[in-house]
Amino acid sequence: MKKLFQTLLLLLVVSAATACNYSDENEWQPSTGTGSKDGNGNEANEPSQIYLWKEGNMPTETDYTVNDGNYQDNPDFRPNMVWYPVPEDVEVKGAVMVCPGGAFMFRSPSEGAPVARRLSELGYQSFVVNYRVRPYTMEEGSLDLARAIRYVRSHASDYGIDSENIATVGFSAGGILCGDEALHFDGQVDGSVLDNDYVPDELDQVSADVCAIGMIYAFYGRLSVSNNNLDDLRSGNIPPTFYTYGTRDPFYRQFIANANAVRGIGVKVEEHILDGWPHGFGVRGEWTSWFDSFLMQIMKH
Repeated sequence: MKKLFQTLLLLLVVSAATACNYSDENEWQPSTGTGSKDGNGNEANEPSQIYLWKEGNMPTETDYTVNDGNYQDNPDFRPNMVWYPVPEDVEVKGAVMVCPGGAFMFRSPSEGAPVARRLSELGYQSFVVNYRVRPYTMEEGSLDLARAIRYVRSHASDYGIDSENIATVGFSAGGILCGDEALHFDGQVDGSVLDNDYVPDELDQVSADVCAIGMIYAFYGRLSVSNNNLDDLRSGNIPPTFYTYGTRDPFYRQFIANANAVRGIGVKVEEHILDGWPHGFGVRGEWTSWFDSFLMQIMKH
């Protein structure tokens, strides 16, 4: 247990240090452009924010009123996603939902906007999902991700994509979140699975399935513990999965075991092992190009 706690603490320090390498200019700012607008009235080619739940109908809202626990988000935080559009001169290939890591305690800036910008340049409508973190649990975050997927699928024509061409990519805890969504909150699973008071709406009729998952120093499982049970993975009907991780990562052997387990149930797996690389490298390296090639083997053309 002591070793597990030390490892978790190490990952928090690494993620925080990585986040400090980026300036505040990477944070989303409201669009002030005057260019063309998409079908929802958003400025084209400018980041724009979309709230995921209707006010007054978000499942499992907490009752805390004061941020006295060093939480990243204040009590009035509303889960949202920020869209980074494909540049006008680039062909649209599909959509990718980006989930930053942070041990479900915060969302690392270095694993959000910089990644979305890179993927948008490669032709993917990219969405940074600002899911709920502590004092909420992974399950609430998974519901937020599922809601974001449903929204993008329901507006596929506005984004110029095939409704089946939606993938997720996550870093550390963000990748675990992507896996949890695919295992437990996909299809038509809605907020009532966690909250009996939640009132399903029309968006809950839209599938939250994805065509692929990018696990960037992440795995299927829970925080710090990979799930390599073949029966569990098989029953989840998980999609093709892309792994990238470094040999100096504390979870190096768990990544290997998890990729082998997923491959063992017949799911398409692509795996890139970076010699000497640590946890928390974010957008650095060539993995975005590899991920692009992987998605092009899966998405409809």
